[in-house]
Amino acid sequence: MSTREPEVDVELQPGHEAAVRVAVATLWSAPEAVRPIDRPALGAHTDIPGWIAGMDAEQQVGECVLSQLLLGERVLVTQVRPDGWAHVVAVHQPAPRLDPRGYPGWLPTAHLAPLTPTQGGGPGIVVDTGVTGLRATPGGPVAVAGVVLGTRLHRAGPPRDGWLPVHVPGHDRPLWIRETDGVPLPAAAPEAAEVLAVAERLREVAYVWGGVSGHGIDCSGLVHLAWRRFGVTLPRDARDQATATTPVPAGQERPGDLYFFARPGRGIHHVGIVSAAPGDDRRMLHACYRRRQVVEEALPAERVATLVAAHRV
Repeated sequence: MSTREPEVDVELQPGHEAAVRVAVATLWSAPEAVRPIDRPALGAHTDIPGWIAGMDAEQQVGECVLSQLLLGERVLVTQVRPDGWAHVVAVHQPAPRLDPRGYPGWLPTAHLAPLTPTQGGGPGIVVDTGVTGLRATPGGPVAVAGVVLGTRLHRAGPPRDGWLPVHVPGHDRPLWIRETDGVPLPAAAPEAAEVLAVAERLREVAYVWGGVSGHGIDCSGLVHLAWRRFGVTLPRDARDQATATTPVPAGQERPGDLYFFARPGRGIHHVGIVSAAPGDDRRMLHACYRRRQVVEEALPAERVATLVAAHRV
């Protein structure tokens, strides 16, 4: 048996950009932190629903997961290991406290493809359905399954028979998305109510630490993804989201604004989306760690006690 180390594509050397080639890629704290239960998230075709379904409630909040990246998302490669792992910076997930270039972490090299000139070409579209598949031909066999809400792609030509061709990393030829599943990225900033409506579609999605998809998501991931759907890039973590948004005086928040929470003497640890104007109580939509899912609810007393700010994007 050969002991030769696997070759690494020159484009995946440190200092080069690459793009995510799987529907949802998970960003890990270290290759050594990966658990046996995580195998479905590591394959050349990731099975994120299967991965989440196989975990118990405690495994869903393991801190080995840092974030997730969606198909086509760009990264800067900073290190490549011969065992098939790459350290990257996710440039579309700002994380100024960790790295001014973006969110850092580890991915299998099999989840990345060299960044090609066509990757950023063509009008931008965004997936506006919960989950879809990209086809090899219009209406043909699925080439990439499990493509999720908020995934940004670029058109590769005119529609045909209700299907749009799109550029996809790792594929020499365009793939096809159902025309009703991908919508143009808006030219103007969205109304807060539009963003809230997208977030509402993620009710009852499982809480997964580091999750950024409709399969599983955490509190700041929900905020990041809801705005991402409209082409707006917010930081990945709640504390950085607070820094990047504008404070609103107490009592003047409105649906679509953000509530931030912190315990005395500590930094912000939780964020939710205001779901109703304040009245006798405050309400928000959030990925709830305690209930392990996305819920809309009136803030219980223990939440109100740690509410430190309302902000507007």
